[in-house]
Amino acid sequence: MMRLKIQKEVAVNKAATSILNASCKEEGEMVSEESCESKTIREKMAEEELVKEKIDAEGNRWRKAYFGGGEHFENWLAQCREFGEVMVEEVDSAGYKCFEEGGEKLYRIWIKLDEGKEDGLF
Repeated sequence: MMRLKIQKEVAVNKAATSILNASCKEEGEMVSEESCESKTIREKMAEEELVKEKIDAEGNRWRKAYFGGGEHFENWLAQCREFGEVMVEEVDSAGYKCFEEGGEKLYRIWIKLDEGKEDGLF
């Protein structure tokens, strides 16, 4: 079971690297692990992965359920609303080439956590 999980993670990492490399090639950049552009987007994605939960001014706890945009965002938003109260936060798309070029916006979907309910969701 663990071996299968590791293989999946390796495949996902290879796919992400492939997408980043293709993006750099389109811009005519030298492609390497230390590429400035690739490192920047990787850093941004790593930082986003650390954003998991927040507490609002009233002391309510919110858990991040989604980060992205476009049609996927609309689908996730509809599904998250079925769980209860949601909050949508627009995120600066600077550095995310596809979103910048397409004029698309990036969003986080937050689900309000009530005492005891989060165990079934996450």
